[in-house]
Amino acid sequence: MNVLVIGNGGREHAIVWSLQKSKSVKTIYIAKGNGGTVGPKINQVTVPVAAPHFKEIVEFAVSNNVELVVPGPEQPLVDGIEASFRKVGIPVFGPSKGAAELEGSKAFSKDFMARHYIPTAAYKVFTKYEEAKAYIENFKGKFVIKASGIAAGKGVILPETLPEAIDGLKSIMLDAAFGSAGSEVVIEERLEGEEVSVLAFSDGYSIVAFPGAQDHKRALNGDQGLNTGGMGAYAPAPVYTTEIAEQVKRTVLKPTIDGMRRDGLPYVGILYAGIMLTPSGIKVLEYNCRFGDPETQVLLPLLSDSSDLAQIMLATATGRLDSVSISFKHQFACTVVAASGGYPGSYKQGFPITLPTISNKDVTIFHAGTAIKDNALVTAGGRVLSVTAVAESLLDAIKLANDYVAQVKFEGIHFRTDIGHRAIKLLKEKQSAGTTYADAGVSIDAGNYLVEKIKPYVKATRRTGADAEIGGFGGVFDLKAAGYKDAVLISGTDGVGTKLKIAQHIGKHDTIGIDLVAMSVNDVLVQGAEPLYFLDYFASSKLEVDVAADVVKGIAQGCIDSGCALIGGETAEMPGIYQNGEYDLAGFVVGAVEREDILPKLESIKSGDVLLGLASSGVHSNGYSLVRHVVAKSGLEFSSPCPFESKEKTLGEALLTPTRLYVKPLLPVIRQGLIKSMVHITGGGFIDNIPRSLPKEFGVVINSHAWPLLPVFKWIKQAGNVANGELARTFNCGIGMVLVVEKENVPKIKKLLANVNEPCYEIGHVVDIAANGGLPVKMVDMDAAWAL
Repeated sequence: MNVLVIGNGGREHAIVWSLQKSKSVKTIYIAKGNGGTVGPKINQVTVPVAAPHFKEIVEFAVSNNVELVVPGPEQPLVDGIEASFRKVGIPVFGPSKGAAELEGSKAFSKDFMARHYIPTAAYKVFTKYEEAKAYIENFKGKFVIKASGIAAGKGVILPETLPEAIDGLKSIMLDAAFGSAGSEVVIEERLEGEEVSVLAFSDGYSIVAFPGAQDHKRALNGDQGLNTGGMGAYAPAPVYTTEIAEQVKRTVLKPTIDGMRRDGLPYVGILYAGIMLTPSGIKVLEYNCRFGDPETQVLLPLLSDSSDLAQIMLATATGRLDSVSISFKHQFACTVVAASGGYPGSYKQGFPITLPTISNKDVTIFHAGTAIKDNALVTAGGRVLSVTAVAESLLDAIKLANDYVAQVKFEGIHFRTDIGHRAIKLLKEKQSAGTTYADAGVSIDAGNYLVEKIKPYVKATRRTGADAEIGGFGGVFDLKAAGYKDAVLISGTDGVGTKLKIAQHIGKHDTIGIDLVAMSVNDVLVQGAEPLYFLDYFASSKLEVDVAADVVKGIAQGCIDSGCALIGGETAEMPGIYQNGEYDLAGFVVGAVEREDILPKLESIKSGDVLLGLASSGVHSNGYSLVRHVVAKSGLEFSSPCPFESKEKTLGEALLTPTRLYVKPLLPVIRQGLIKSMVHITGGGFIDNIPRSLPKEFGVVINSHAWPLLPVFKWIKQAGNVANGELARTFNCGIGMVLVVEKENVPKIKKLLANVNEPCYEIGHVVDIAANGGLPVKMVDMDAAWAL
């Protein structure tokens, strides 16, 4: 086949070099190429590539029977070149204009990440200089200023002082240092850690990732000097372990591809995610919609000999990536860039270049800013070329690349001699450190970092009797200070069940802790107890600090909403016990009630007592094994638009609606002695739970018309073909708590609940069990009331 490559840098030369190896490629056209893109199969062309219509390049492709187009730079993709070729039936290895907004607009990409729970730095978007200036003047901590649009990799400012930040902001927004790219800026928290470039093929569904690479942006040794487009790179990066790669695929790559498809912008081509490995876990710095430069020069040489880049690109562009073989060499690669003197500032060009004789088949020179003038190779850009070496070890690859780049000659040549220094340092540290607990998969540092991160959440749960400080060996609660005289302690423990699977699947962890608290405190509440303090247990294969912090943040919120203190917990990191990305939760609550007020008051219950039902928020935290079965049966994914709520929500988000907490609305009613018995509708639904709080001689009649069956249960019923009886014994069906009360007290209780906006329904009454046909629970008119 004939392939058209667009671009003239080192990235494009590396792509052409790799395509040349394909037996299926007849001719490679490159517009416009450079001094190195010459040789077998290659035909350099001078057809202009310009938006908005790309007319000339499309006409060229049609007349030359081009069967695949590979845009190298981001600008043509952001300008919509993919659609121009699609109209004439030529596949493009690259995203559509809409999908390319992942790189074209940092504001778009940040909003996308927030919407799809992809880990990234906290941020805010501005279009007005004065508002942005006021924001940074009041910002606590370090931050980054980014031009939202495309700025050739240079529109990022990392200020060290406030005056420097204001000058940088002014240069972007008012002085238009990066043109229209700076009309909108993103200001975000500055992340600390190791940066890794993660590139992956995607056809909109399947994902195949390259080994992680590390780039060197600064112009001078020791990561000093101005930012550049990249002075060198190496791969695989030792810091990017197999475990981290799996985590990135699960929490970044797959949610990105799934999210783009769900948003109606299926992503095709190379997805490039800049990842920061922070102390609290992985964070996405930014996306690029194409191969990186100089990452391409180290990644493509690592493709195995059996992996045909032309066929991979064609399969990617035509939606069948899973039909081709992609594998990588078990070797390392390093590339060192030779730049013009003065780069990235002003520089002269046109100097003759002398290249070394390459005697090693594992060394390749990729041209970038070069040209042929009067039959001689000359400099024609800032980054002139790069030397890439492949070897069995990273140290050997680094040495080989440095040896050969030192033999390149042109006037003013500049290159870094420390490419790979971070990897060398890491490898030496590992070698000298010996075996550690971290080598076994457990990070003490991560655990300590988590404690520091969650302290503010925990402190916010303080109440009389507890100071809610963590970090010690145990928590303390002063019962006398809480005002109890003859108290009985009531304890309860619970988990969240397989609802956790949904949180882990969609990467949303900030509400699951509320479920944990609710399941426990609602259980002690039914015994008339006020929840006093809570402890949690979080176990995972590998501690992902941000995930755990989100979970604890939810636990703290649940404690605040139920008036109890979070006084302690346990975090367990257990490699081999859980799969990567999985975690489990358990909670333990202690409440107190004066001895004479303990519920249920079984001796006072009689025939004719009324059942009052308090509304649930949805499924709560029981029955999720059946819910997940119904989702699978329906053919939907958790990322699909919700079929029973607003289409702006995904099905997963709707199913993660947290369990209702009934403590604050019900404690005043309990303390007035108006409740005889209470029932928390959890696992077992109405059928199994209500009898637990009644004398054996009594049953209940429940009027199924008395409250609305929530949309989620209607959907479960219809999509899963679930019978009404199964609904009633598995789910709460819209009633999360049931009160057994004296009939004459109903108006007073309803008024007390109405005062705190608590929905309440009169759902049934108590009867002699004999009159109920021996049934503890009889659901009346269920088929009619719950008909779809």
